[in-house]
Amino acid sequence: MQQEKVSTSTLFDISEGKCLSFLIQWAFDNQYAVAVWRLPFAPTHHVVLSRKETLLPPDASLEDLAKGFVIAPFDSSRDRLYLKADLAFSFANGLLEPPKSNLETTSIAWLSNQPLEAVVGRPSFYARPGFRSRTSRESYLSLVEQSVSEIAKGTFEKVVPSRTETVDLDPSFDIVSAFHRICSQNPDALISFVSSPTTGSWLGATPEILVEVENRRVFKTVALAGTQPYRGQLLKDVAWTQKDIEEQALVERYIISCFKKIRLREYDEHGPRTVVAGHLLHLKSEFRVDMLETNFPQLGTVMLSLLHPTAAVCGTPLQAAQHFLASHEGYDRQYYSGYLGPVNFDDSIHIFVNLRCAQLSDREGILYAGAGVTIDSVPEEELAETDIKLNTLRNILVAPGLSPQQP
Repeated sequence: MQQEKVSTSTLFDISEGKCLSFLIQWAFDNQYAVAVWRLPFAPTHHVVLSRKETLLPPDASLEDLAKGFVIAPFDSSRDRLYLKADLAFSFANGLLEPPKSNLETTSIAWLSNQPLEAVVGRPSFYARPGFRSRTSRESYLSLVEQSVSEIAKGTFEKVVPSRTETVDLDPSFDIVSAFHRICSQNPDALISFVSSPTTGSWLGATPEILVEVENRRVFKTVALAGTQPYRGQLLKDVAWTQKDIEEQALVERYIISCFKKIRLREYDEHGPRTVVAGHLLHLKSEFRVDMLETNFPQLGTVMLSLLHPTAAVCGTPLQAAQHFLASHEGYDRQYYSGYLGPVNFDDSIHIFVNLRCAQLSDREGILYAGAGVTIDSVPEEELAETDIKLNTLRNILVAPGLSPQQP
């Protein structure tokens, strides 16, 4: 029997959860890619479905792309993917929003002809083969010790070793409910779920802006480093160690060095200041450039190529830190500490470093976290820092009473 269709007027009364479940399942069934996201402190959730993933050439200009979503791996020599928005939707207050563009008008007309009332159960999503990846706590402590030893030799000033933790998903895990929970717990982060045949499925809550371009005029990037738990204290009372201050300063200097490479001197710098990111505190400095005054309309694309991977996720000097991580980290980061975000919605670009993230299969999740290591680092303290970062998603993915899998 043919499924009953939903009228356009009724469509705006159907819950966001039901719509998202349908769209994610439909994308999976029809080999589309899907990206769902919410920008920091924003009330609106966005969804795009893309008929195919497009490889972005090295010289591609983000400013010239049609509306869509970009995701790139940590290894800058690998392919970046662009998900052109063939269908696009926005949700606010738990309901579908009226269209604000021709693309959304066409998309909503399409959705009104779909069997939304038949939605039951949890949506499926893509998982890549060769999924398992684990880092023991002992091996990470050893890696930090090696890192400090190399810093003492003068190999680099800072390096950011990371580790993984594999967890069994709660048997009742539902990606839509998980997305909503992460949004409520992390108002100051980009919350994203990206699922495609090439990337597999990635869920994340990242506080770190890599490149933002607002209204094709204002460029912004940030230096974010230093980590400690947030326990509700007044930010003015937070004290930082010399190690944290120096780690953050290294990231600042890296950004300024990128400006110098393109002979850009007209920028505003604010910070560092203490900021809250979920249940964590960080030191943050913000850099802004007026692209019209500096006559630099493609500054976002240029700085993206210079900044990635940043000193905050790799180290400095860059090449020495990259070589060390490739030789000693022991696994492929894939899209962890790469970047992702929407491009050219409302004439703006929002690219974030892919932190506090997990790669998902139907039964397991791989959590990723790293810590910036300097000459003053203590291995046990860096391990503890990765633990509190892993908790951002660990508490969402793991059923109460279950423990992470041990290598």
